[in-house]
This record gives sequence, structure tokens and C-alpha cells, in this order.
Amino acid sequence: MRESSVQRWNLWSGLITAVTIICAVIWAFPLYWAVVSSIKPEDEVVRPYIELWPETLTFQHYIHALTATQIGTWYLNSIVVAVGVTVVCVFTSMLCGYALSQLRFPGRTTLWWIILASFMVPTQALIINHFELIANLGLVNTWIGTMLPQFIHPVIIIVYKQFFDQVPRDFREAALMDNASEFAILFKVYLPMNWGVTTALSIVCFIWTWNAFLWPFLSVTRTEMMTVTVGITQVNDAFGVYYARELAAAVLAGLPVALAYLLFQRRVTEAITLSAGIKG
Repeated sequence: MRESSVQRWNLWSGLITAVTIICAVIWAFPLYWAVVSSIKPEDEVVRPYIELWPETLTFQHYIHALTATQIGTWYLNSIVVAVGVTVVCVFTSMLCGYALSQLRFPGRTTLWWIILASFMVPTQALIINHFELIANLGLVNTWIGTMLPQFIHPVIIIVYKQFFDQVPRDFREAALMDNASEFAILFKVYLPMNWGVTTALSIVCFIWTWNAFLWPFLSVTRTEMMTVTVGITQVNDAFGVYYARELAAAVLAGLPVALAYLLFQRRVTEAITLSAGIKG
């Protein structure tokens, strides 16, 4: 009986592994195809049959994207926006999560339910309101106008609140006995204990902001103020569509977040697990 159970388990394990590999290949193939197509001559890209590897290797499309477009400016805009949103979002979410977890004030429960209910409102439903506010404030085609609607991510607030809820209250009570202020308790007692969570959430928030397209696309009309995800849509030619050039620009746009994921894979996985647990 025991041997049959082991064989059955090995069979299921092998089947699950095979299905996982197949799903991974299906998911990764478009990425592979984009990279391979970006190093092909244009005449090979438009052939009516599939070639998994280029006959002629060329990096001319990458050179064109780097020298004939404003991708350097777009990178700068994306870095400023992503870093600014990450710093403000993580800092304010930490303050909000701490207040909801440790402080008692009128309207606390109502605020908490509003944050939870915000998951029911898709971001796209708020786009018109956001644009009207930003336009009335005169912030269209500015960094702050691109950043402002992205400053709040409810999931980050909820993750922080859950972490603070799990910290023994003895730490807070001991700090209060030493006449520590709330800011001192947060930054000198609680923050050193959650550097891992803060790092993970910061990386994921940076990636979210870097990859954002819809709002940066609507809030910016001047080419020199576009982020890289929006700017690559401007890589075109008056004489037709050049797919290899556009794919090269797309690969360059996604390269920073791909490197960030490879370098901080464990932290990114940790933050995704935390946020998935909240949404589930």
C-alpha cells in the first residue's frame, strides 16, 4: 500500500511539473519572440512563417531607439515618477497603517471600511474625475500631475496594518512609559522590525508605477514629458510600421523592471504573496 501511494504521488508530482513547465513556456514565448524579433532585420520579421532564430543578427533597431528617439528623456521621466510615487506612497501608507492599527480616533472604523471598499472600484472608473481635477489644477504635462493619482495603493495600507496588528503591544506600552511620541514609536520601534516588508512593498510599488500606462498616457500630451511606457508608442515612421524598431523600444522599456525583479526576486515574491493574501 505504501509503495502504491508513493508511486501515485510521484505520478501526480510529475504531471503537475509537466503542466507547470508547459504553462511557463506558453507565458514566456511572447517575451522570447519580442526579443528575437527585435534583433532581426525588418524583412525577416514580416515573413509569413515563424522563425525561432534570426538568419541575420542585427542590433540596428536598438541603436535607432537609443539615438533617434527621446528614450533617455522618457527614462528620466519614468525614474522621477516611479521613485516619487514609491517614496510618498510607502511613507503615507505606513503612517495610515500605523494609525489604523495602533491609534483610537473617531471615524477609525469607517475609514478602514472605506479603504477595504476601494478594492471594489476599478481604477478606470476614476480616470475622468482624476483628469478633470488635474486639468483644473493646471498639472497636465507635469511630473506631479502624473504622480498625484498614483500616490495611494490601498493594498499597501492593508499590508502595513496587518503587520502592525501582529506586533506585541508591549513594545508600544514600554515606549509610551518612556514618554516617546507616536512618530518616535513608529520610526524607532516599529520601522526597524519591518524593514523587510517595507523593502518588498517599495520594490513592487516601483514596478507598478513604472509599468503604468493608462493614466500617464492621458495626463501627458507633450512627447518630452512622457514616461517610457507611453513614449515607446511614439517610435514610428512616416513610411509605415517598423515592427522590429517598436519591439526593440518595448524591450528597452521593460528592461529596468526585469532587472529589478531578477535582483530582488525574493522581496518581490514576498510582497506579491502578502498582497495576494489580502485580496484573497
